[in-house]
Amino acid sequence: MEILWAPWRIQYIERPKQQDEGCIFCDNPAKDDDQKNLILYRGNTCFVVMNRYPYNNAHLLVVPYRHIGNFAEFDATERLELMNLLVDCQRILERSLSPHGYNIGMNLGKAAGAGIEQHLHFHIVPRWNGDTNFMPVIANTDVISEGLEHTWQRLRQDFSQLK
Repeated sequence: MEILWAPWRIQYIERPKQQDEGCIFCDNPAKDDDQKNLILYRGNTCFVVMNRYPYNNAHLLVVPYRHIGNFAEFDATERLELMNLLVDCQRILERSLSPHGYNIGMNLGKAAGAGIEQHLHFHIVPRWNGDTNFMPVIANTDVISEGLEHTWQRLRQDFSQLK
């Protein structure tokens, strides 16, 4: 069995939760700083954002603006834009980073691994041969060769052409 280690995610898991903590998927798009919030693209019903605690380099999320916790609540317009953006994301990642494969999916409910279960979102995790190499297993160290800000700059150029 392959294991994709992401030890830096512990910062997210163990961070103190505040009672009045809002929904980042509702709050961040309302702010005016896409680079700080890692938002790559804003569509009509959905947006694309980089995961701040990625499983792998360029781990993207496609998120509806509407706060929805049940997959069946998406309307036809949201579903269409979600699927189109997933295709756009894959094409952009292919062009920019040339991954060898992808994990694309959604975790529905806490039991399925959803960290933010009340606001559904799709994950797109690019994968490369060897991204589960000896470093994470032996040295408990993952190698991500590019910082979030640099990856955001690279991908933002391609996403800006979608409009």
